[in-house]
Amino acid sequence: MTLSRPRVRGLLDQFDLAPSRALGQNFVTDPNTVRKIVADAGVAPGQRVLEVGPGLGSLTLALVEHGCSVVAVELDRHLLAPLTEVLTEAGAVVDLVHGDALTIALSELGEPGPTAMVANLPYNVAVPIVLRMAEELSSLTTITAMVQREVAERLAATPGSKTYGAPSLAVAWWGSAKIVSRVPAAVFMPKPRVDSAVVRIDRHETEPAWHEGLERSWFEQVVRAAFAQRRKMLRSSLRGIADAACFERAGLSGDERAEQLDAPSFARLARSAKQS
Repeated sequence: MTLSRPRVRGLLDQFDLAPSRALGQNFVTDPNTVRKIVADAGVAPGQRVLEVGPGLGSLTLALVEHGCSVVAVELDRHLLAPLTEVLTEAGAVVDLVHGDALTIALSELGEPGPTAMVANLPYNVAVPIVLRMAEELSSLTTITAMVQREVAERLAATPGSKTYGAPSLAVAWWGSAKIVSRVPAAVFMPKPRVDSAVVRIDRHETEPAWHEGLERSWFEQVVRAAFAQRRKMLRSSLRGIADAACFERAGLSGDERAEQLDAPSFARLARSAKQS
């Protein structure tokens, strides 16, 4: 039911299309890859699933094949016709929305709201799309996204890692992230210059205690300031935000660097800085 490489090539030729470099389009041509993504996502038959960037429908068909109820948001108007043809031929019923996932009114996704997002995301907008949906689409309990391997590593990074940074902590506010599989460049058309990975983010089942009395926007402001000068000690990178008394209240010396602090530690520091 999913798309093979000859079928993807045939659709591009039939509709006189070429993958858009500006939109970061790389179409999956391996059925086993999209089926594994669906399996990694842990979605259930009948579950309402959001797909961002369905493209020609490879992953869409795998989700429908699994029995999911899919709402798909596609930005490129040129792909709407071939995508519709693919879905019609397969007898797949999908709610297709033409729009930009970064700006679309989430009410357009319909009711009930999707409880999972599963997507093959363009590398250049992967992080903002993941964070927007995590923060604004409260119905979501999981996000599973195939992204550039480096992006996946940043989203799932833990303290002490060279890829640990503000995106890692933005995700940590919402839930826990892990890389569930690696994807070689050879399964895409055109073949990208980098490998991909699938990252899965699961929402916290209950709000963490370290959220208490803390606004997310202020937490992220402190985090961004700290990582803007990640090689410096926090007492230098956060000058003007946190003084010596602030660090003492947070149980820190100020000699730490941003990459050493986990989310609860940053939360203590942000909460303390707010009192200064």
